[in-house]
Amino acid sequence: MSQPTAAVAAEAQPQGRGLAGRQGGGGGLGQSISGIVRMAVFWYFAAKFFGPKRPPADPGMLMSNLFQKGEPMDMWMYLSESDKFNDFANDDALIWHETNIPYAVWGPTSTRTRSLTYYPSEALKHNGSLYAHVYFARSGYPVDPTDPEYEQKSAFGRTHPVVAFLPKSKAGKKKSLLGDSEEPEEQAPPKENKELEDKDEGPTEYLSYWKPNVTVNLVEDFTRYPNNNVPAIVASYLNVDPATGDYYPTVFFNEFWLLRDKLIALNESVKELPLNLEVGPISMTKWQFFLQIEQSFQVHRSYGSMLEGEADELKVYSCGYSKAHLVQHFWICWDQFLCSILSCKLCTCSLYS
Repeated sequence: MSQPTAAVAAEAQPQGRGLAGRQGGGGGLGQSISGIVRMAVFWYFAAKFFGPKRPPADPGMLMSNLFQKGEPMDMWMYLSESDKFNDFANDDALIWHETNIPYAVWGPTSTRTRSLTYYPSEALKHNGSLYAHVYFARSGYPVDPTDPEYEQKSAFGRTHPVVAFLPKSKAGKKKSLLGDSEEPEEQAPPKENKELEDKDEGPTEYLSYWKPNVTVNLVEDFTRYPNNNVPAIVASYLNVDPATGDYYPTVFFNEFWLLRDKLIALNESVKELPLNLEVGPISMTKWQFFLQIEQSFQVHRSYGSMLEGEADELKVYSCGYSKAHLVQHFWICWDQFLCSILSCKLCTCSLYS
């Protein structure tokens, strides 16, 4: 849902040698935030200015948004244990319905919220799945394809899992590069013991967790994309109408602030579950920034420089930064990026002079 408050950060600090302890160890987390922001800024501007250049596309080969800014929409959200959904007449599956939501407009009626209690089935308690099926349509139009008034270019939707399956934590497998430098490093086990340990562990065990927050953002994007040159970061989210060749508004399930410690483990003892819902707009810049940050986290994980759960620690740590600090970080990274490009050009010129 919304960004965690300072209370969340305060709640996270007392856990042993947590964030407070790490801040004193050479500013590891602060440096990591700077590195991740720097990487995101570098990727963003590198894609903007140094991506492959193609001649301007013919206007007839450009795809546009099928909806206009401020156009009112109706929304339906269904819950189902199947990832496919077509039971639109099932009132029990419909958990939320809103009307006249203005698209890509920030105002008192742009953001809608709802909180409810969900009672899990026995299948869900035993590693079952649950999906949120969210549909939008121009106000007055249905989303059920069997309805006589259904219009394909006026309705769209997206599916999102409400249950996450995460590997069971294994202590002592790696050493965090974000941790306190004074923290003693565990001695690596002998090779023969390590092979025996890996054999005893067997396959990775996964546990199911409930996501208490589902935030649906409609991206404010009215870009006219060439059919054969959609940016990679956008292409995976773009939903194109095959009849017109234009695209529907992008639906983004925003989990940036859904931290792992807020997830609820599913088991036999769970009787009811909270579910907080929100739908609202998000700017193109903010959406792409979230995607770039998540990509930066993935790169750090692939290099082994970030352990499971440390992305959440960085997010909580960043809550202590004021907007001025974050803007300052951004411009420092931008200046460093420009200096790097300038130095490369100077080196190139000196080679040929």
